[in-house]
Amino acid sequence: MSPASAGFFFTMNFLGHLYFSGNDKELMLANLFGDFARGSKHEHFPEVIQQGIKLHRRIDFYIDNHPLVKELKFDLMSELPKVGPVAVDLFFDHLLARNWEHFHSTEYTNFLDDFYTHETDFLEHYPDTFIEFMHKLRTHQWMNHYPTKYGLMKSCEGVAKRISFETKLPIAHLVFDQKEKQIEDVFHRFMFDAKNEFLTQ
Repeated sequence: MSPASAGFFFTMNFLGHLYFSGNDKELMLANLFGDFARGSKHEHFPEVIQQGIKLHRRIDFYIDNHPLVKELKFDLMSELPKVGPVAVDLFFDHLLARNWEHFHSTEYTNFLDDFYTHETDFLEHYPDTFIEFMHKLRTHQWMNHYPTKYGLMKSCEGVAKRISFETKLPIAHLVFDQKEKQIEDVFHRFMFDAKNEFLTQ
């Protein structure tokens, strides 16, 4: 299925959350669920889902507060007012996918296939909204297009449609082209720090 026919439904940094889950398929799933979990009381969930929610929030907090990333977001304010942080998440997932072989030993599409085909032992604990989302993610395989510039463009357009106010996010891929060297440099320096934070413990 082509990206155009897949009905893109993008959120931010899916791939980063999967990567920093350290190859644990249940934790990967629970990490993505972190976007759907509200509030601070999650004791009713199994331990792995609680871990995934906490990891998701740690990752979000880490990227939001990394000095180089904060500087990059500030630099993007003029071209992408209000949505610079969203764009950075999309840019970083694109760069992670594009440079995947430098970060993971499993080939990119095989990594995604392994995740798509994983059958969780905790299905009954996830709400219908998340189950529906995962069905769309598996069916349309949006992340398979992340390495391409077209995939980045569609990511920007897809997220823009989910924002309640008009933004310049649909042209964020053009801003990426203009500042690609700067963005990629920040990405690699961030990933060096983030790997030490999340994958060496």
